[in-house]
Amino acid sequence: MRIEEFDYELPPGQIAQQPVEPRDASRLLVLHRKGGFLEHRHFYDLPRYLHPGDVLVVNETKVIPARLWGYRAGTGAKIEVLLLTRQEGDTWETLVRPGRRVPVGAELIFGGGELQARVKGVTPAGGRIMEFSYQEGPWEALLERLGEMPLPPYIKEKPADPGRYQTVYAREEGSAAAPTAGLHFTPRLLKELREQGIEIASILLHVGLGTFRPVKVENIQEHVMHAEYYAVTPAAAATINAARARGHRVVAVGTTVVRTLETVATADGVIHAGSGWTDIFIYPGYRFKAIDCLITNFHLPRSTLLMLVSAFAGREKILDAYRVAVREGYRFYSFGDAMLIL
Repeated sequence: MRIEEFDYELPPGQIAQQPVEPRDASRLLVLHRKGGFLEHRHFYDLPRYLHPGDVLVVNETKVIPARLWGYRAGTGAKIEVLLLTRQEGDTWETLVRPGRRVPVGAELIFGGGELQARVKGVTPAGGRIMEFSYQEGPWEALLERLGEMPLPPYIKEKPADPGRYQTVYAREEGSAAAPTAGLHFTPRLLKELREQGIEIASILLHVGLGTFRPVKVENIQEHVMHAEYYAVTPAAAATINAARARGHRVVAVGTTVVRTLETVATADGVIHAGSGWTDIFIYPGYRFKAIDCLITNFHLPRSTLLMLVSAFAGREKILDAYRVAVREGYRFYSFGDAMLIL
């Protein structure tokens, strides 16, 4: 399949710059795969589409203040660093801009000297392996003080509340970007779903380069995903498997949940607990094993995320739905509106 098959036109004014309040007031485009018809709702209408016994699977990862601003020792050149994956101790895989100014051996300084880094290597994707050093810890407190929330480049305005780029159920720190489908949930809505008999299972996938790395090849099958860390607990696996065994649906909140469950599922859809690294790439032609419904945001053209939802609902149905969403003024991307694919 060619990359241009996953393109669409979006007016820049429909790229959401600020989240709506409250969270569940965002719009919800409901796509019925059987028949291909659409409904226009709001996210707080979600309970009407879920049934008692269904299991809602969420990603409890938490975004870290992963963007650091510093300069190169000796030259004073300003450098932007995005932390991606912690490797061992204080060694991280990172993205660096401008990369040409940061060769192996370069030393970087952040926060007036509170934090230093030395470049130890270059990754196949063009990132940098950096070893950080500092006098006073803990690391988390230092990062909280010196780092910034790594908002996507298409968001030009910082939210008044940085916590709006976290889900209300975020628990485990480690992501470089938010699992944005979950940003629409409120504690009230989650309580309503539980009272309705919807079970909620939490899994983990730390969002890194694999989720937002652009596809640079014409033939999408040549694209290689970057591995991201996942974990599925025995309790979560048991909850999901029990729901499916009783004939209920597995509703994935976001593409990160889809990728995790499809990684740990066997051919018969049974979820196995475990942890590790996944580089699964889902595009049209993929046969899903583990999920029945999907809650997701609107994704960038030519992105692996658009390919994943196209695999789930059909490329033409998705692109038709996107055209309708553009025409009806839906808000796109991280702080935008949501889709429910049934």
